[in-house]
Amino acid sequence: MSWWEALILGIVQGLTEFLPVSSSGHLTIGQTLLGVEFAEGDMLLFDVVVHAATVCATLVVLWKEVLWLLRGTFTTPAWNQEKQYAGKILLSMVPVFVVGMFFKDKVEAIFGSGLLVVGCCLLVTAMLLAFAQYAKPRQKEQISWVDSFVIGLGQALAVLPGLSRSGTTIATGLLLGDKKEQVAQFSFLMVLVPILGAALLDAKDILQGEVVSQLGVGTLLVGFIAAFVTGCLACRWMITIVKKSKLIYFAVYCLLIGLFAIGYGLY
Repeated sequence: MSWWEALILGIVQGLTEFLPVSSSGHLTIGQTLLGVEFAEGDMLLFDVVVHAATVCATLVVLWKEVLWLLRGTFTTPAWNQEKQYAGKILLSMVPVFVVGMFFKDKVEAIFGSGLLVVGCCLLVTAMLLAFAQYAKPRQKEQISWVDSFVIGLGQALAVLPGLSRSGTTIATGLLLGDKKEQVAQFSFLMVLVPILGAALLDAKDILQGEVVSQLGVGTLLVGFIAAFVTGCLACRWMITIVKKSKLIYFAVYCLLIGLFAIGYGLY
């Protein structure tokens, strides 16, 4: 993979990790259109690097919220608001942990990651976003424990390529009646540990020599910087978009790109 291909794919990853359009689906489409053929080790290492970049982007954009959460969780003994929020985030991680540890390989073996699967899952993402745009459930003051788990189930389903993680979790929260800004913030914070954990597991395989990569440091650095910069921009933008209830535009986009992926995969 050349540096300019790493630049393009890094930009795609950074933007689509936070926008409700599926980063995994767009990376598959981008690799296909660019004609990039990864060796197994190259793909794994590049994924680790760009996902680490998006985790860093989340920490930069939401640093006040992360600091508030850490201070309240570890500096006071009382069962306060921060500890409750941290507990809800941990609860939301349970479904994706179970799926990631026990079913991820089976899901990938059954569904694969080709353009047809990506296209169909993008259509599902479009439907979820459209429902979230026009549904008018009763508004809740805060995200409940039950809501946290249900939103976590949405994240677990997003193991399918083309089913957007942010789109699924945000749409699920909105359909449950949770406030827009709270759902967006919760969605981005709840994924920090799962993404970082998956990246560390992949990094362990690379460091132990189980997977070999030929990618150079310069290529990886380009991918990291591209994903980090665009991730920061997309994270801020997405929070604003959710506040203004503009998800329907992404529903239309997912519908069009999903139909394109299905058509391209068939012909």
